[in-house]
Amino acid sequence: MPQDKKSIVVFATYASSLEELQHAFYLAESIREFGGAMSESPIRIYVPHDVEPQLAEIQKRFAALDASVRTSHMPAEAAWFYYAGKVYAAGQAEGEAESEDAALVWMDEDTILLREPEAFRLQPGVSLAYRPVMHNRSGTLWGEEPNPFWKRIYEVLEIPESSLFPMTTPADSQKVNAYFNAGLLVVRPEKSILRNWGRDFGKLYRDSTIVSMCREKVDNRIFIHQTALVGAVLNELARDELVELPAEYSYPLFFEQMFGADRPFGSIEGIVTVRYDVYFRDPDPDWNSKLSGPSQQIDWLSARLGRR
Repeated sequence: MPQDKKSIVVFATYASSLEELQHAFYLAESIREFGGAMSESPIRIYVPHDVEPQLAEIQKRFAALDASVRTSHMPAEAAWFYYAGKVYAAGQAEGEAESEDAALVWMDEDTILLREPEAFRLQPGVSLAYRPVMHNRSGTLWGEEPNPFWKRIYEVLEIPESSLFPMTTPADSQKVNAYFNAGLLVVRPEKSILRNWGRDFGKLYRDSTIVSMCREKVDNRIFIHQTALVGAVLNELARDELVELPAEYSYPLFFEQMFGADRPFGSIEGIVTVRYDVYFRDPDPDWNSKLSGPSQQIDWLSARLGRR
């Protein structure tokens, strides 16, 4: 990367398995291919510290894309909870990016960039750009009494009701209390949003009532990491420091086939970033013929993902 070119953003993600490392490689490739003015920005892939024996080999693979691979740590007591490693890797990425004059773009590894993400350029006064959660699998509907799990979340994290505001889930059009998608966050590192995420996650998983609720219902255990993000944002930032990214970001490709939705997600026309979750573990054999949009991007996806 040219040393005299100012970075616009730093891209970072977390990969905890061989499958996720492959996803992260595709993500890095897509940034270099379609990132436009951001295509030469730093890319950092965080992996669990226990992959240390394979680290040199992994780093060598990503070096071809000028992407660095770094190890991250999480508290042992957090390991029982899904996605805990991602929370602490995000905080580490934020800390390491703080000295750089750039926003940090934290993305889940199952993301593909399809065009220059102009909305990642945070405007003055904006500290966080976000997307709502995909669908209302675990949120609280706006205007309704929170269920016992969310009531306890608000109590433990001391989130005042006055800080809540509504957002609409993209896949099922539900109006829910503020609930941020942990798969795409653009932050100003100096605000410590992602480090505070780890702090609040720790408060939740150490709470005996919440642990009991996580044992009783697997969805609570799955999404507790994402609920912690609500406190990290709402307790630290003013409402005017937040901006919702357009629907063209974190577009949930074929979401209706995986989890159900109130509309199809099979067009990438104008889409900036897509998420594909587990779809390509067992895709339709002719999935790419059902996808509409620019042929260059479809051909690029076809060369990398799933059966063709």
